[in-house]
Amino acid sequence: MEESQSLNVKIVNKGNQPLPEYKTEQSAGMDLHADLAESIVLNPLERRLIPTGLFIELPQGIEAQVRSRSGMALKFGISVLNSPGTIDADYRGEIGVILINLSSEAYTLQPGERIAQLVLARHEIVNWTETLELSSTERGSGGFGSTNK
Repeated sequence: MEESQSLNVKIVNKGNQPLPEYKTEQSAGMDLHADLAESIVLNPLERRLIPTGLFIELPQGIEAQVRSRSGMALKFGISVLNSPGTIDADYRGEIGVILINLSSEAYTLQPGERIAQLVLARHEIVNWTETLELSSTERGSGGFGSTNK
């Protein structure tokens, strides 16, 4: 099996929370924590931008994706609204997480609580080649549900 390569990323922590870290050897995501001075309540269908206190400098060709934590989503209906949220390599502001309460009950978010997962991924830069037609495939222009055989 191929061994994973590590990636060096600069990070500034202006908050009171730990740096993101992998919880297991094969984890893809690292936990992000709420950098809050006091607890806040998320009412049903309410959305809030939650600070993390973290600022990163990604290498070109790398993006950071902010994703929901499955446990929070299943147990409490708390989700990252724009999941996955993308952090571009040229962004230098604080990482914020847009949380939404999709449940029918209020949820109290605690300082330091794990609120999201951060996954780093490589991406390609596209050079478009404009053309008048595309090659044909078995699927063709079949859209949503068209491969359900």
